[in-house]
Amino acid sequence: MQIAPNVRAVQVPDNNPMHPQCTTIYLVGRGQVLTIDSGEDAERYRWMLRGYLAATEKAEIGMSCVTHHHRDHSSNLRWLRDEFGADVRVLNEGMPLLGDRLPESGVTAIDHGSEIGPSDDVRVTAIHTPGHSVDSVCYHLESEGVLFTGDTILGGSLTTINDFALYLDSLSRLRDLPNLRLLCPGHGPVIENPVAYIDAYIRGRYERERQILEVLAQSQELTSWAIMEVVYADRNLGPRLRRAAERQVDTHLRKLEKEGRVNVYAGKPREKSAEEIARAEEKEHERLDVIRRADEYREEARRRALATQENPSSADWEDPPRYALA
Repeated sequence: MQIAPNVRAVQVPDNNPMHPQCTTIYLVGRGQVLTIDSGEDAERYRWMLRGYLAATEKAEIGMSCVTHHHRDHSSNLRWLRDEFGADVRVLNEGMPLLGDRLPESGVTAIDHGSEIGPSDDVRVTAIHTPGHSVDSVCYHLESEGVLFTGDTILGGSLTTINDFALYLDSLSRLRDLPNLRLLCPGHGPVIENPVAYIDAYIRGRYERERQILEVLAQSQELTSWAIMEVVYADRNLGPRLRRAAERQVDTHLRKLEKEGRVNVYAGKPREKSAEEIARAEEKEHERLDVIRRADEYREEARRRALATQENPSSADWEDPPRYALA
């Protein structure tokens, strides 16, 4: 989908309750393009990207960067390097968080303010925007008024945040960027009224804070889960989103605690026995081993399918039929 003269969106349908519409990989430039995010380690992402490049672009990927380390944005970095030879650019703060998702070569760390791009006349500026994660980064294509926001700002919903104060500061800095015309989020539709949208995002956070304080004013002591059940009651929240909603309440409560506006009465975590810990570790090792073997079988099947197409069918015959003019 064409977004701006040098920006296209490859939108991959998604059924994750945290981003139910789509996860988007953006292409910037022409010929040797830059990708913003890489998608999950799943064949549908690679299939969509290959298909779009082959059918629409006639282009190759020369460079790739990510908006943060979460797997739905970064898990295909190795594949992009192996498949296209793409150079990878990662914010310094994200390097230790990406681990083995980074390819063994072609990786360069960048900083806040770094300019990167597929060509001299098409370049984006990296803007460190912590809040959703410590390594969240947006990319500003100022010449075309486009801001790639990853999960810092989503299309059609609020994002999850880990640090309220840092997040509000990040939003304020994005709001004041020059020539801001379009927000291109990692999930959901493109946003055409960026300043008004960011203002609404900020208002939404303060409204949630007001609701939390109102609930606490009516009770003596409540858990974060009990608070979540009240403040999200009007949202018809699905069961798969309840823990995420509680984490957002926790984020607000941490801010309010720092400001001296709420008191915290320490709880007591459940202690696990050595046997429970050992069983959990064994199960996790088994699970990871199954995933590793599944990945190996998947790659073997892919190579076998390619070999089948590349080799003659005579391997299926002891004596293949032959043909001649009648």
